[in-house]
Amino acid sequence: MNSISTNSSQPNTDPIQAALQRFFGHSSFRPPQREIVECLYQKHDALIVMPTGGGKSICFQLPALMQPGVTLVVSPLVALMENQVRELQLQKLPAALLHSELTKSQYRQTLWVLAQQRLRLLYVSPETLLSAQVWDALCQPKLVINGLVIDEAHCLVQWGDTFRPAYYRLGSVRRSLSSRQPHTKMMVAAFTATADSHTQEMIQRILQLEQPRHFCLNPYRPNLHLAMQPVWTPHQRRQRLQAFIKQHDNQAGLVYVRTRRDSEELAHWLGQQGCATVAYHAGLAPQERRAIEQQWISGKQQFVVCTNAFGMGINHAAVRWIAHFHAPLLLSEYVQEIGRAGRDGNTAIALMLVSERTGWLDSSDKQRRQFFTNQTQDQYRRAKDLIRKLPLEGNVTAVSRQWSGGAIALSLLHQCGDLTWTDPFHYVITGRSALTHLGQSNLQATQQMQQYLTTRQCRWHFLLSAFGFETEVRNWRCGHCDNCHR
Repeated sequence: MNSISTNSSQPNTDPIQAALQRFFGHSSFRPPQREIVECLYQKHDALIVMPTGGGKSICFQLPALMQPGVTLVVSPLVALMENQVRELQLQKLPAALLHSELTKSQYRQTLWVLAQQRLRLLYVSPETLLSAQVWDALCQPKLVINGLVIDEAHCLVQWGDTFRPAYYRLGSVRRSLSSRQPHTKMMVAAFTATADSHTQEMIQRILQLEQPRHFCLNPYRPNLHLAMQPVWTPHQRRQRLQAFIKQHDNQAGLVYVRTRRDSEELAHWLGQQGCATVAYHAGLAPQERRAIEQQWISGKQQFVVCTNAFGMGINHAAVRWIAHFHAPLLLSEYVQEIGRAGRDGNTAIALMLVSERTGWLDSSDKQRRQFFTNQTQDQYRRAKDLIRKLPLEGNVTAVSRQWSGGAIALSLLHQCGDLTWTDPFHYVITGRSALTHLGQSNLQATQQMQQYLTTRQCRWHFLLSAFGFETEVRNWRCGHCDNCHR
């Protein structure tokens, strides 16, 4: 890996502007990129809410490249990591990633480069960051760590309590790593495209952000038209999707479904109707996923039938349409997914197909929503039973070995404020009083999505209000969603 220096042969009194030109070839920033870069370069904590396609990656990549030491980037998906690291490596910038799909030799090579202090950016999942091998490498006293960046930080709230409990242990990472070098300051920054006030509060509390600076941009796009169509039968749902795709023939798009099985079945049916497409989900082999992404980006594949595993970090500016064959469970998922369209500023449309209100003729939406709700409630019930058996203090690894679901039970206690992580691996239970409130925030979030599906007000007005931009949309409507047209 090449060493980094911000010195330039070009006379420039602005080192940040010079670094932007040198590393990325850009002559100017988009608001508020410059302010965010300065904040992180000065090692202040930050919480950044920036719409998809707003250029958030450069906000943490640039300050990391401008100084010696490594910045850790926690990312939720392998595809997201690989796309960002590939782009950096093509520019010969010192970035690498670690995940479970690498070979042992690739893993060892990256850890060796890290130990030699030749990396500026290291991408990891929360689980990889807290694995024994990686944690031992990061705890070497000579290694300089400048910061911890949580990319797609809304995943911490969506997944941290039941699906990926390692997220809830990230708040103690800085304290543990900083103890090796008490005179070296380490910043923590959280980036996301969608976070209402409750989500922002949770991110700040769980990550233990210290007087963070907030940068919040609303996700509104005047070129992105939102629409919803009711369907009365499963067959009509497929027909309407097929008709919508034909209306946008030769235009790049994405069809979102909620499960791997749905993606396979729908892609097969569309293929039978003469629509050339493929299914994409996290269960595919890495090389299959990369091949599909490249075919789509290059235009060889018009559209992909995918789960939410597709899209984050994949750069394709000219996406003209998004179709939701199934409604997401959460508004944050919806805004993330429609944000893939129209990133070039040209007109794009996001269509959602939903069962008619009664659900008598097409109950699939209601059944799907109930299935996920029941699944979550079952997890909460099992966790509540287990919590009463856990020792008041201990090690998460030992607890996980002794009890299935032990890590989830600990993260739920943390969510309720009844547990403290003394480091990313050891905990102390301080109470069990708040267990009755478990799951209430999840229930409210799914109810909010249902309200969006049935609202008759401006759809963009509803979304912006839901994400805390009430002042900006007072007495305002977009004029181009289906409800405004109606």
